Amino acid sequence: MDTKILLENGTNELEVLEFTLDGNSYGINVAKIKEIINYQPVTPVPNSHPSIEGIFMPRDRMITAIDLKNCLQRGVSQAGGLFIVTNFNKLDIAFHVDNVVGIHRMSWENIIKPDSTISSESTASGIIKIGDKLIIILDFERIVSDINPETGLRVNQLEELGERARCDIPVLIAEDSPLLNRLIVDALHKSGYVNLTHTANGQEAYDCICEWKSKGILDQKVKCVITDIEMPMMDGHRLTKLIKTDDATKDIPVVIFSSLVNDEMRIKGQQLGANAQLSKPEIGELVGVLDELLMRN
Repeated sequence: MDTKILLENGTNELEVLEFTLDGNSYGINVAKIKEIINYQPVTPVPNSHPSIEGIFMPRDRMITAIDLKNCLQRGVSQAGGLFIVTNFNKLDIAFHVDNVVGIHRMSWENIIKPDSTISSESTASGIIKIGDKLIIILDFERIVSDINPETGLRVNQLEELGERARCDIPVLIAEDSPLLNRLIVDALHKSGYVNLTHTANGQEAYDCICEWKSKGILDQKVKCVITDIEMPMMDGHRLTKLIKTDDATKDIPVVIFSSLVNDEMRIKGQQLGANAQLSKPEIGELVGVLDELLMRN
């Protein structure tokens, strides 16, 4: 199946691949997918996490295979089905699924955020309604970090920065994951950045910018924007485009901080005017980039 459908930059659209497990429909952003291949035998890794089926080497590159059914507590997958081979957070990972249904193109505005009745421990990051069918978009970054926390934000990098002075330069953050939002804020606080406004998606961040602009206090409220790419309502690429095409905001540095920063996405970010793009594990690099953009010595 072709997963290389090209989208215009900054249109707030995405492609979602629908796949099934035990007859239930789930989704993944096509931007995370490298290829879809038939299941092939894997080599088990001793003492590995129960959700790791093993490793295999198509075309001389080693890939870890994860039993998605096991991750979702729906039993254990048997031989057969498909591997969705992904790349995010600089990792190549194959997820074992039953079947692939197709690709849906839609706006981030149509992604429904799970409400407060859904546990914060859930791996559902969004829900799509197509006709009478609900498709649950899974938080694959969380699934992987639950298996191995070292794939998440590398907060230990902050210790290498040593003691840092307090900095009141205002920074606006757009990140939809409550866990990552909190971790980013905590990490920046430890690095001295204390004047932070954090929002749950690009729309909320842009609403803040519009409000501050209308009140004539934009310069007091934001000197830099840090944004994820994948977010409901408005994604980070759309947010970047809106900022960089407005004379009142075009000089505000935008840092894209996302698990999706690969070669293709980096080109898109550059075309939209992003000042820097970093993969999510590199929280130490994020602090360094902020220092540079804000000329903090």
